[in-house]
Amino acid sequence: MRVSLRSAPHLSDMGVPRREVIQRWLGLLVAVLCLAAGSVSAAEGKRPNVLIIVADDLGYSDLGCYGGEIETPQLDRLAANGLKFSQCYSTGRCWSSRAAILTGYYAQQVRRDSMPKVPSAGGRGIRPGWAQLLPTMLREQGYRSYHSGKWHIDGSPMKNGFDHAYTIEDHDRYFYPQNHTEDDQRLPAVPRDSGFYLTNAIADHSIKVLKEHARQFSDQPFFQYLCFTAPHFPLHALPEDIARYRNRYLAGWDVLRSERFARQRELGLINCDLAPRLENSAPRWNPTEAVLHEKVGPGEIGRAVAWNDLTEEQRLFQAEKMAIHAAMVDRMDREIGRVIDQLREMKVLDNTLIMFVSDNGASAEQIIRGDGHDPKAPLGSGRSYLGLGPGWSTMSNSPFRMHKSWVHEGGISSPLIVHWPEGITEKGTLRHTPAHLVDLVPTVLEVTGAKRPETWNEKPVPAPPGTSLIPAFAQDVTVPHEYLWWFHEGNRAVRVGDWKIVSWGVEGAWELFDLKADRSETRNLAMQFPEKLSELQKLWEAKLEEFQTLSQED
Repeated sequence: MRVSLRSAPHLSDMGVPRREVIQRWLGLLVAVLCLAAGSVSAAEGKRPNVLIIVADDLGYSDLGCYGGEIETPQLDRLAANGLKFSQCYSTGRCWSSRAAILTGYYAQQVRRDSMPKVPSAGGRGIRPGWAQLLPTMLREQGYRSYHSGKWHIDGSPMKNGFDHAYTIEDHDRYFYPQNHTEDDQRLPAVPRDSGFYLTNAIADHSIKVLKEHARQFSDQPFFQYLCFTAPHFPLHALPEDIARYRNRYLAGWDVLRSERFARQRELGLINCDLAPRLENSAPRWNPTEAVLHEKVGPGEIGRAVAWNDLTEEQRLFQAEKMAIHAAMVDRMDREIGRVIDQLREMKVLDNTLIMFVSDNGASAEQIIRGDGHDPKAPLGSGRSYLGLGPGWSTMSNSPFRMHKSWVHEGGISSPLIVHWPEGITEKGTLRHTPAHLVDLVPTVLEVTGAKRPETWNEKPVPAPPGTSLIPAFAQDVTVPHEYLWWFHEGNRAVRVGDWKIVSWGVEGAWELFDLKADRSETRNLAMQFPEKLSELQKLWEAKLEEFQTLSQED
């Protein structure tokens, strides 16, 4: 298999010892040789199908195979027969992560997230022409491409290389969405009490197009981009799913977070401490406590206080909210199982590269949108509108700090499950190399033999920041990155090797952490290693300037 390896001189420039650089590349070479000897390659004429599954606002520890108590047997089975990555990163927000997944660039490079010198609506602009989406790159290799679910990228699926697409643009209603399309044509609004549930509908469309593919295009490979909205707010779930979890969370977020943490240690996912619960860590756009009590009721709370400090009414209300969140994750897992069953029926499961990720960490948001919240309505129904809130979000992101939209580990750490029986020989093992959503495109290009255009309008296409993860498919090696970079809502971070600097907002002080020993970011080393802090700060600023310049070009 052809594997594109990047040179590594910048590693030593960034303070990584030369011996460690050599060890990394020796391990990488071994992995490449193992992969070349034991896996199916595009060059052999048997191109794999590709299925990328994206969850929305799923916490790092929500899945059973990542330490959670939520029942996710389908994803757990994929992990048991494939690989789990312990250090995969998102961008911290939904739209920026989707740009990274489908372009292979940081969102700031392609005008899809805020930059200080580049004004755009909500921080999201129109991608430059050279920033093509993955289906366009795959088309020359004979792939047909299908999208099902949340879009949140500029343009439309059908104008960006997809052959079929069901797109949900109404993010406020799971039971009766008003704004959704099929093949870029607007669909009628779903009537209330119709039995519609969005998670099921997204899977239905995926299965529908796969069946058509089996009938009409079985000689061609496919790319399926399956994007659930679950468990993004509002907390809407089917009553029978909620019932399975109704009493599961009465012990509260402190006890259950400790239990998740213990399971994560046992699974080998982490070797760090449990980060402290931060009481005042809600997003600035959340309603005040007074507004929450007025619009939702006395059971709601907007701070991550100790569970024992809640009233009995608050505990019952909060436990029900987490039961709904769990029900949403549970249902998503069941619907993923139906899609996998379809692949099995088509006899293509073994040669389908499946990658499952979350677009960011769990959300502490408690926004009330859509049709508003009716305090008299059953919780989880279409007439209710609730967010998970910072208490349960802290648990979902165990063992890390912060939530969605922050770039501390809690906001950007994502599960990454990879399943590909014909291309991966190891089963149920961990991969500890740092990885990022920008790595998905180069990984897919590698296994499919597809290529990114080298020029656009007679100018060179900018070099993408991601690295193919294929070497880690064969062995637990470090896939080298010169850096991993974040900027969202003013929150900033960069990681080089095991060192990471991070700040809470542009006015916040930089913190420095050694993630090898302290992934939960509990011991700030900025005072002990000022030279390392300064080195990484300069790198972050240099990349900001580089990306700003790039995003202003046509």
